Amino acid sequence: MKSDIDIAQANTMNPILDIAGTLDIDKSEIELYGNYKAKIDYRLLKRLSEKPDGKLILVTAISPTPAGEGKTTTSVGLGDSLRRIGKKTMIALREPSLGPVFGVKGGAAGGGYAQVVPMEDINLHFTGDIHAIGAANNLLAAMIDNHIQQGNSLEIDPRRITWRRCIDMNDRQLRFIVDGLNGKSNGTPREDGFDITVASEIMAILCLSNDLQDLKDRIKRIVIGYSYSGKPVLAGELNAAGALAALLKDALKPNLVQTLEHTPAFIHGGPFANIAHGCNSAMATKMALKLADYVVTEAGFGADLGAEKFLDIKCRVANLRPSAVVIVATVRALKHHGGAKKEDLGNEDLTALENGIPNLLKHIENITINFGLPAVVAINRFPTDTENELKLVEDKCKELGVNVALSEVWAKGSEGGEALAKEVARLVDEDGGNFRFAYDTELGIKEKIKQIVQKIYGGDDVDFTPDTLKSIKSLEKLGFGNLPVCMAKTQYSLSDDPLKKCRPTGFTVTVRGIKVSAGAGFLVALTGEIMTMPGLPKVPSAEFIDVDNDGKITGLF
Repeated sequence: MKSDIDIAQANTMNPILDIAGTLDIDKSEIELYGNYKAKIDYRLLKRLSEKPDGKLILVTAISPTPAGEGKTTTSVGLGDSLRRIGKKTMIALREPSLGPVFGVKGGAAGGGYAQVVPMEDINLHFTGDIHAIGAANNLLAAMIDNHIQQGNSLEIDPRRITWRRCIDMNDRQLRFIVDGLNGKSNGTPREDGFDITVASEIMAILCLSNDLQDLKDRIKRIVIGYSYSGKPVLAGELNAAGALAALLKDALKPNLVQTLEHTPAFIHGGPFANIAHGCNSAMATKMALKLADYVVTEAGFGADLGAEKFLDIKCRVANLRPSAVVIVATVRALKHHGGAKKEDLGNEDLTALENGIPNLLKHIENITINFGLPAVVAINRFPTDTENELKLVEDKCKELGVNVALSEVWAKGSEGGEALAKEVARLVDEDGGNFRFAYDTELGIKEKIKQIVQKIYGGDDVDFTPDTLKSIKSLEKLGFGNLPVCMAKTQYSLSDDPLKKCRPTGFTVTVRGIKVSAGAGFLVALTGEIMTMPGLPKVPSAEFIDVDNDGKITGLF
């Protein structure tokens, strides 16, 4: 079969004006970026404010494995398949970061015959949103150090600056640096560091903002560090909000593209799913709900991370309510959770599969019991899957009252997702669910974290380090105690130990730190060793990417 990029480049795209013409978008609200990309003015939401919302469908997955799950491919294919069965559908996804594209993961535009296009643009610079976020982040960093250099009237303690610089690339060399060297005229020497741009709080803020004014208000609330007396110093006190918003005014507008089958899609925003909420922008989701009857969106990693944050943070902040949830799994990944070696995943192994299925069942329980939402399991089918294996997964899911639908959208496009689309449509039309959050924000910080660990992860308890307990006490005293909690945790396990596969029990999660993202509007609880600046692998994807004399890109996947 052709590679993803070969399939995408062989496809004939429709002009983006034609795609917009299938939606209730006025020409004055379209800003073209060439023939196949456009930004849509956020004022469309005001014009369509009285129009009823469509139905929101969340796509999530089991705990990720090296075997792959295909969540984005399933999201794109489901959108195409819903449109195939006659539903007016849009897709709303995150923007890829350059770090993973050139690192180990590759692109994030779907795969096979279920892709969003132009995939090269989407995976590379796209419309410049991430670059704008990086510029805004680094302008704030420059203003902080300039304020200190020019007299430091806010008495910012250089040892307690929490705002870091960023770059949209995996570069471990920049994780920890010392800057301001070589004399007084070159700044105040201090320890500093870089995060990858998608880990910047600016990205999280952009993705939770309702409009430009909300964006500015959130920027003003950013805690950039602390004064010598221990008082939080805000970006608003540096008079930074206006300039940052000016850099972000176009990045705030959702990007309209299309799938290989010409289903309209918003690709907008993408907070780092480990340390932020890991979802596309609320603005793109809300806009899609005004323009379509069915909206397919996804959240980062498995249901314990991305879906929990989507439901407890994004839905709470943006007043959203999903009508159904799709949980993506593969037989191969479940066998990996059950102890099978990677080289043996293509062989039938009912024992390993049965040992790994509890991971899927826990994610089902989280969605249906803890969040009260109707769900379907999408099995992203591989040629090596046997009928015995597929039946075992189906039987175990039915014991929890959840149906299974095979998805073959990677190989067959929308035709391969008809069964999944029909089951999703049935859930949306027949089962309203009883959506609820995993915790009440009025609870204390420790109690909120404990509820997430016990309900969603299945852990026994939470251990807070002494410094974390001091930080929690300080944050509650400063008035941040009623914010939602964003757990920074490994994606590879329900626990905080990436080596504990499947459905571990009897574990305690250790919270080693907590910080406030006051602009985004949540607290970040740090567990395990989560890096906000990844490094390149021994053989990065960048080594296989090239461009010929005609500008045709190869090696991107």
